[in-house]
Amino acid sequence: MADTKSRVKTVRKPAVVATAVAAAAGAAAAGAARARKSNEGKANMTNEATQAAQDAAQKTQAFFADVNDRAKVAADKTQKIVEELTDLARGNVEALVASSKVAAKGAEALGQDAAEYGRKRFEEASATLRSLSEAKTPADFFRLQSEFAKSAFDSFVAESAKVSETMVKLAGDVAEPITSRYSVAADRMKGLATVA
Repeated sequence: MADTKSRVKTVRKPAVVATAVAAAAGAAAAGAARARKSNEGKANMTNEATQAAQDAAQKTQAFFADVNDRAKVAADKTQKIVEELTDLARGNVEALVASSKVAAKGAEALGQDAAEYGRKRFEEASATLRSLSEAKTPADFFRLQSEFAKSAFDSFVAESAKVSETMVKLAGDVAEPITSRYSVAADRMKGLATVA
């Protein structure tokens, strides 16, 4: 019997070993499956992280490209505005120069007219003084003096009217380049306001 018992134990040992081997194989398979799943999870996480990083990089590049494009547009607008303002300032200076030339010519003409008027008045006064010195009677003297005073007054009124008319015309001529430039500048500033 001892033999039988020993056989049973021997028989049982391979079954226990087989069970243990099967359990170990099952555990190994389960571990391998878990390792596979873990590796797949790691791979999925790596792929997802890589994809997220690529998406973030693309979004960042798109953002900076948009910012760059907007900055270029803003710079172009600014450059156009600066060019317009420079051209506008140049035109304003040209209008002031033209206005100053007209004013200088007008002042020169007024000066020449005043000199001519003074020369004529001097000649008339000299002739009247000779006439007064040749007067034979006090009545003739007062008549000549009265005619001279009336003539001088009429001449002064006529010359004053002429100077006033010339000044009004000169003021209009001087203001014309500036006024027309103001109209141009106002229109261009409205245009610049729509650009900005």
